[in-house]
Amino acid sequence: MNDILTIGARQFTSRLFVGTGKFPSPQIMQKAVIASGSQMVTVAMKRINMLNEATDDMLTHINRDNVQFLPNTSGVRDAQEAVLAAQMSREVFHTDFIKLEIHPDPKYLMPDPIETLKATEELARLGFTVLPYVQPDPVLCKRLEEVGSAAVMPLAAPIGTNKGLVARDLLEIIIEQSRVPVVIDAGLGAPSHAADAMELGADAVLVNTAIAIADDPVRMARAFSQATIAGREAFLAGLGAVSTSAQASSPLTSFLS
Repeated sequence: MNDILTIGARQFTSRLFVGTGKFPSPQIMQKAVIASGSQMVTVAMKRINMLNEATDDMLTHINRDNVQFLPNTSGVRDAQEAVLAAQMSREVFHTDFIKLEIHPDPKYLMPDPIETLKATEELARLGFTVLPYVQPDPVLCKRLEEVGSAAVMPLAAPIGTNKGLVARDLLEIIIEQSRVPVVIDAGLGAPSHAADAMELGADAVLVNTAIAIADDPVRMARAFSQATIAGREAFLAGLGAVSTSAQASSPLTSFLS
């Protein structure tokens, strides 16, 4: 109960963040968010009806009293567009939280490190709580931390691939070096991947596709919640050392003496 995650001015007891895209319906999305226990939900601005907020599915199906909206800038191509999108987001959602996504390549959706660094510095200067989505680059993550990011969100594998911790070695370095929360984002396809990420020492994970496209998204959301908790508990408990030889759990001497 005392294991609190702080990002910007907000505190979270849940370390599972969820996305809201690809669900079969807004109603299923709402049930999955509730089942996940998540207190941070991402939403793409391009899916929001800014002209009539009262009838917009996304805004009416999420209880914002219990959940922090994390608008993202998906679709922007450079830092200038990202800053403009973030400013629009602040007006629409009434929050300084922003998930910074700049991926000009529509095929692989790899984030642009140069434009992301530029945008993070400017948005931090403007008072935003910036969570940049980046490639698993330890040097870039440190630079983002230095210019004012509230957290870093390195991908585990290309977005939407469900491959798991493909970038495991680099993620371990990022987690070891970071002084801001590390949220593993993109590529987690199974609850075991979330547990694995938390066992590494990640502060949180963000999952969308794996939950949304499951046969039963609500049950999958619950499974990811349980896996995230289990992985965090294992990390806090301290995992046993890995050995290349067998280690007996009971003494082998003086048997039946």
